[in-house]
Amino acid sequence: MEETTTKKLEYQLSYTGKGGDFFSIIIVNWLLTLITLGLYYPWAKAKQLNYLYGETHLNGDSFAFHGTGKEMFKGFIKALLIFGTLYGLLFLFIYLEIPAVGLILFYLGFLALLPLAIHGSYRYRMSRTSWRGIRFGYRGDRKEFTLNFFKWILLTIVTLGFYSFWMSINMRRYVLGNVRFGDAEFNYSGDGTDYFFLYIKGYFLTIITFGIYIFWWQKDLFDYYVSNLSLHKDDKELQLTSTATGGDFLTLGITNLLILIFTLGLGYAWVATRTMKYIFEHIEIEGNIDLDSLTQTEENFKDATGEDISDFLDLGFII
Repeated sequence: MEETTTKKLEYQLSYTGKGGDFFSIIIVNWLLTLITLGLYYPWAKAKQLNYLYGETHLNGDSFAFHGTGKEMFKGFIKALLIFGTLYGLLFLFIYLEIPAVGLILFYLGFLALLPLAIHGSYRYRMSRTSWRGIRFGYRGDRKEFTLNFFKWILLTIVTLGFYSFWMSINMRRYVLGNVRFGDAEFNYSGDGTDYFFLYIKGYFLTIITFGIYIFWWQKDLFDYYVSNLSLHKDDKELQLTSTATGGDFLTLGITNLLILIFTLGLGYAWVATRTMKYIFEHIEIEGNIDLDSLTQTEENFKDATGEDISDFLDLGFII
């Protein structure tokens, strides 16, 4: 029994997408979104995510994104109504010649949407993601996360922005710590103090080296984000580590920039593909969780409103 528990298993992440294939999807999506005056966007996003997930593999088996354009369209309409209401209130108060009140309500509304968007986006995206038929899930509590979010925002304001480093890590720890992969759970062990000094070091060394250190700064941040993430099941775990180097980030960044410049932006698909391949090739996983033993525990969740609100707010995804 002890030998089984401590035995190290092999894990391999990879990305097999091709720039040409991704470009075809992007250009068709762009044209259809343009022709439909933006209404095709949810289906465009679903197709793009379906491709990206399908080309990402763990031990040779691909991930799958099960979200649909129809689900995202419903969320898209809800998000439009929410933002339309906010802008409507702003213009109303401008019309009433009290723009200051309108601006305050407008920005408070946007601020109130942030935790709802993050929570909703994770709940939807995780539920619609699977590997070998085992769904991911997100078990964060909306009320708890919202209260924590505004507490962190208040501390950031009171400390004139200094607490933002701790807020970033606290948010990452909460969200990722509530992600499930079947009956296994993720844990993020980052610390705000470490992140603060990592950021300060990167900032000043970038200035001193006239910008050159920025690629090593990116490498340090990548290391920190990845190496503090682990997966746990019972008394077993998987630990992620980064093998990226500053020199690799330098080469990747400069080459991607040149591709974008000389293709007038049309090379974005190849830039995204090269970046995805680099990321997954430089994440190592060690541990003793038998992935075949994972069981289905997570429910389906089809409300994509949070996902679409996060798109409007350009939040990206906390990974």
